[in-house]
Amino acid sequence: MADPSGLIVRLRQDAPIPLDAKLACAPGEVLALVGPSGSGKSTLLRSIAGLYTPHQGRIECGGEVWLDTATGVNHPTARRRIGMVFQNYALFPHLTVLENVLEGMDDPASPDACEQAQELLNKVHLHGLEKRRPRQLSGGQQQRVAVARALARNPHVLLLDEPFSAVDRATREKLYGELAELRRDLNMPVVLVTHDLDEAVMLADRMTILSQGKSLQSGAPLDVIHRPATRETARLVGVKNLFDGELLAHYPHEGCTVLRWNGREIRASMQEVFPAGARVAWSLPDAGVLLMPRDHSPKGGMDNLVEVSIARLVMLGDRVRVMMKVTGKGDPLEMTVPRHIAERYTLVEGQSLTLRLRGKHIHLMPS
Repeated sequence: MADPSGLIVRLRQDAPIPLDAKLACAPGEVLALVGPSGSGKSTLLRSIAGLYTPHQGRIECGGEVWLDTATGVNHPTARRRIGMVFQNYALFPHLTVLENVLEGMDDPASPDACEQAQELLNKVHLHGLEKRRPRQLSGGQQQRVAVARALARNPHVLLLDEPFSAVDRATREKLYGELAELRRDLNMPVVLVTHDLDEAVMLADRMTILSQGKSLQSGAPLDVIHRPATRETARLVGVKNLFDGELLAHYPHEGCTVLRWNGREIRASMQEVFPAGARVAWSLPDAGVLLMPRDHSPKGGMDNLVEVSIARLVMLGDRVRVMMKVTGKGDPLEMTVPRHIAERYTLVEGQSLTLRLRGKHIHLMPS
């Protein structure tokens, strides 16, 4: 159930930008909106900020209704108390760092405004740069100014629109740590728009997967990645091993569900929500695909041995992507292993291998 003291959004329209989205973010929580380009992430953020008005919907934050198309409520951006960090930071080039932060305040002329702005700059590690202008700052420093300015209004919600996309990787890694540190002091909902799953996993408490304006699934990032609710969500979170099968039986005393997959029986952890005889989709993350020496027998009854041959190896820095063909009739399988593991097994294209598919990692979805 959504926290009424947080942010609650429900939007719907057919055109010009299709929307059928709902999300909730509690105070002190970071919610990542994740999806490909054109999935509606920025439109949702702009709707929360009051920069875009959908045909139907309701937006509530901290118990205050900002938008309710059914009753005609539509507060302008100035009344919504949002703090927003844009992708390009949108700093005023002619103002100093301190003046940019003051511009974010309700009353920049108040006696304690400069002191408050200075405290914010200290909080984002910009002490000593108050008199510089944006052109004299690095990308990471500009981003910190944008965050300080967004917080200057004492907002009820902080909106971050791809805030790390304009900086190099080393700077991005540093900013991740700073945001994680800063959020401990923020007792407000924080909504982060990103197309980067790794970023969502590192920074967010929850994430919502979006596609064509529709929210497909929300939950803890690793739960969504490892237990996608649908085939579409599985593809969007990058699941490579996604198959069709038929559910044969449940064995509660063993905690096991058995599938038929291309003539093979596959044992998975118990998932009774699907009845025997049902067609299902099933997924297996990289962690569930293991190399196994031929002379080694698997322990326990939840592992599935499959014979494969390597179709292709792709070097990805210190990791190797292994694409395989299942011996006989079957689907292709993929896994990523550290380079030292590939070298230990002397993996080469055309090589035959025995894989262990870990049943406890198999996740079932509607077909």
